[in-house]
Amino acid sequence: MRWIVASAWPYINAVPHLGTLVQVLSSDVFARFLRKMGEEVVFVSGSDEHGTPIEIEAIRKGIAPRDLTDKMHSYITWLFESFGISYDNYTRTESDIHKGFVRDFYLKVYNEGHIFERETEQLYCPKDEMFLPDRFVTGTCPHCGYERAHGDQCDRCGRLLNPTDLIDPRCSICGSLPEMRRTKHWFFDLPKFSEKLRKYIEENENLPENAKALSLSMIDEGLRPRSLTRDNKWGIPAPFPGSEGKTIYVWMEAVLGYVSAVKEYFLKRGETGKFEEFWKSEGTRSVYFIGKDNIPFHTIIFPALLMASGEGYVLPFSVASTEFLLYEGEKFSKSERRGIWMDEALQLLPADYWRFYMIYMRPELKDASFSWEDFESKVNDELNDIIGNLIHRVLSFIASRYNGQVPLVELDEEASSFLSRVKEIGREIEDNLMKIKLRDALRTFIEMARLGNKFFNNREPWKDFESNRGRADSTILASYILLKIIAFYMHIFMPFSAEKLWKMLGLGGEPEARAAFSDHDKGKISSLEPLFRKIKKEELINKLNQIRERGEVLSARES
Repeated sequence: MRWIVASAWPYINAVPHLGTLVQVLSSDVFARFLRKMGEEVVFVSGSDEHGTPIEIEAIRKGIAPRDLTDKMHSYITWLFESFGISYDNYTRTESDIHKGFVRDFYLKVYNEGHIFERETEQLYCPKDEMFLPDRFVTGTCPHCGYERAHGDQCDRCGRLLNPTDLIDPRCSICGSLPEMRRTKHWFFDLPKFSEKLRKYIEENENLPENAKALSLSMIDEGLRPRSLTRDNKWGIPAPFPGSEGKTIYVWMEAVLGYVSAVKEYFLKRGETGKFEEFWKSEGTRSVYFIGKDNIPFHTIIFPALLMASGEGYVLPFSVASTEFLLYEGEKFSKSERRGIWMDEALQLLPADYWRFYMIYMRPELKDASFSWEDFESKVNDELNDIIGNLIHRVLSFIASRYNGQVPLVELDEEASSFLSRVKEIGREIEDNLMKIKLRDALRTFIEMARLGNKFFNNREPWKDFESNRGRADSTILASYILLKIIAFYMHIFMPFSAEKLWKMLGLGGEPEARAAFSDHDKGKISSLEPLFRKIKKEELINKLNQIRERGEVLSARES
């Protein structure tokens, strides 16, 4: 089976926080799992770098937008690598391949008769001599009264807005009062695809129920044409006749990045035919990891665009949406410095601690909240005391009593039965992962380690070592095989720690199934070190405050 795995493209006007990491990390766990199962996978995403927020930030800093996004793209690419995100292609919307693909795609949709032009009235700043799309205008939200709402969305209530919806609008650049002027724009005729979308959504058994319900409700209410163009400079030039000076709206071009990123990946590899094999074949499944606020773009707009192209692109197999991640019960806020940002997290603890906790409390069915108290509890009681403790006890025993050499004996009945149960748990982990129940998969993995601790305790090899060596040898071999299997599954969730464990087990390369599940593949135990340690929330909070006070990371200097 061929798979396209994708995470929503992060908008790079700022360093992502842990809420953004949830979707990115979820997609990585799923991609790693599929590779372990021998599936053919292309895992993609990229930096979303066009649009008004970047343009405004560049104006304020007195630099070109590309200079700003070059810096941020490089930094965020490094952050994802540091968190072990195993993209096959992490690209950007400034990629020449992406820009060319978007222009060609929309010209094709235009020629198919699914795009039309219309005159509209938009806000215009006479002082700056420019139209004010999206975040070029601020004002009071008509829904909640927030006085610093943007022209595309209110950050307080979350409602999507048009610039003309704002009460007392002002130019974001100079603060002056704008006026209304007529301008021409291009629109995608989304209503044309209402019934095709309804059929696709109703018949797709792999879409989450919340995504189905929301999408069908929007279709029932009546879809509206979607604006495709903007009067701003920073973006991909619109390709339509008479559209000079217009750019493609950032939301409508970034969503096509899932396609262009796969195209770019195979072009770089010199395998141009593979692009169509992946994107235009019924044998491909595409899965998108997003937040619930992005559901309509992935269940309605993106599929409709793929339909409109007439190119036979595969429609989304599943949209793995999560609810919101909060911070101590409140929304993340850059302006109020509420939350934890990715670069701060790496300064506090190694990436695998965060990978473990983010998947453990992944908001799959309802909003979840990061809590320092819960973070401390889960790391200490489960990551360290259950998983880490098992690994350290078994390896230390082999190193001290067996001089690092794993005995190769015939397993007794109890040890064989134990490993059979371990492998059953492994199949449960795989089943949960395939259903994208990542949180359940991780918790089942913890149960595997818990079972290992119970087996080791009950068998008491330290007593048998002198009096019943055969039984002790069987205990140790079974426990060693368990650790190989643990390393195999751990590599999906916590790759850095899994590779350390694999090396401590005396094995080469990275954790793989053949060696992990073999009774005979073994190595010499050496260079032991605890994989995890206990943490104290007070120390981490104090360290976080110091990082911010000293401006030790980019996100701290941005605030």
